[in-house]
Amino acid sequence: MPNNIPVNQNLIDMEYAVRGPIPRRAMEMQRAGRTIYACNIGNPQALKQKPISFYRQVLALLESSDNIPRERNLVKFAKKKSHLLEENGISIIPTDILDYSEEFIQKSLTGMGAYTESQGPKFIREAVSNFINMRDKIDIVSDPDSIFLTDGASDAARRILELLITGPNDGIMIPIPQYPLYSATVKRCGGVEVGYYPNEEEDWALTPDILKDAYQNASINGVNVKCIVIINPGNPTGAILNKNSIEGIVNFAEEYNLSIIADEVYQENLYGGSFISMASIVGSRDIPLFSLHSISKGFSGECGHRGGYMEIRNMPTMKDSNINLSELLIKQASVSLCSNTAGQAILYMMVKPPKKGSNLYETYTQEKNAILSELETKAALIKESFKQMQGVECFGNTGAMYLFPRIDSLPKGITDFDYCMKLLEETGICTVNGGGFGQQPGTNHLRIAFLPSVKSITRFLPDWIRFHNRFIQSPY
Repeated sequence: MPNNIPVNQNLIDMEYAVRGPIPRRAMEMQRAGRTIYACNIGNPQALKQKPISFYRQVLALLESSDNIPRERNLVKFAKKKSHLLEENGISIIPTDILDYSEEFIQKSLTGMGAYTESQGPKFIREAVSNFINMRDKIDIVSDPDSIFLTDGASDAARRILELLITGPNDGIMIPIPQYPLYSATVKRCGGVEVGYYPNEEEDWALTPDILKDAYQNASINGVNVKCIVIINPGNPTGAILNKNSIEGIVNFAEEYNLSIIADEVYQENLYGGSFISMASIVGSRDIPLFSLHSISKGFSGECGHRGGYMEIRNMPTMKDSNINLSELLIKQASVSLCSNTAGQAILYMMVKPPKKGSNLYETYTQEKNAILSELETKAALIKESFKQMQGVECFGNTGAMYLFPRIDSLPKGITDFDYCMKLLEETGICTVNGGGFGQQPGTNHLRIAFLPSVKSITRFLPDWIRFHNRFIQSPY
């Protein structure tokens, strides 16, 4: 076997701090018996967030549809002998769940173990379009044929960037700080990352001047900027864009003939804020738009099932060709055959929940609200603790699943990576340093996911406060 195998340098250069050196060290410590508080990644169910029971009950029946007749017989039996079932700890699946599952099976035709259409089953894409129309309430309606079911929003982002980046001078505008999926994928595809910097001290406000400065600086350096990425609510900042900001982005994209990637996977994680979709502002304007959503975030937290969708609007015809970009996306999807069917099914349940007024709806709504309420409580606990840490500030409203505090008081020569690694070693709190997401030069941050239980958070916050106030006084 040869000792030196040439490989793609772009893969070597990729970085993904969310699973980088600090989380890897945390895994080593955990294997050695240390208690670790995993605050590095938005992975709710790994931190004991309960799945929505509606999703799991339906999914179980879809995967084992032969059990549906038995469950219907149990429902009939329970009407006569309910005490026997209760005494033996046998629970009854609600009739609404059985009906919903059978309806899905009848529409899917192929079952869970077969390939679906490359874009995903038409009835699921229709449900996604209806979800978008109900959410946005605008005259420009969503088209099911412009919906692509994907293995999470990350899969969709990779597809788009793979399509748009054609050479080493093609640039993608990315918010700094940003979710490192984008910088890593731009690097992998051989393009140029063009960072733009929302104003942190103005609660991560985004103005047209910020965007134009980034664009023009890139253009001066010979970069062909093709697209702008918007993450709303933000990751890692949690910032929620208001209508003026979104209108400014749309005007900017129109002026400079750019496509927009709208990463909107946290649109349910608002905690009192308001979400405005990019599609609702783009409206009828001739701006290519890719909108992404996922079952991984929000209140669902179904990260491992890898379900998501991409909606496309206003796709152009390619230069020197009669081929529309949408045709290439279909071809691209066909190479992967289809997204996984369990993710498709949960996505369908997310966009088509139980009907309002039913018993099933009441349970579903209670579980959903409980999850979101607890997330808000946990964020507030952590944010309040920053007031007891010298030189720590956290700007902006709370959105998504993260806080991104700025640490202004680190000892000379110490980076936020050093701080986060030492924080892990001494307290077991695993965070990600701000440098892993990008930040204004000369600043230091960290991102903390507020997903551990309230009990865990109240346990580790005093240790963090003591660590911080001692660390910044240390003579490093």
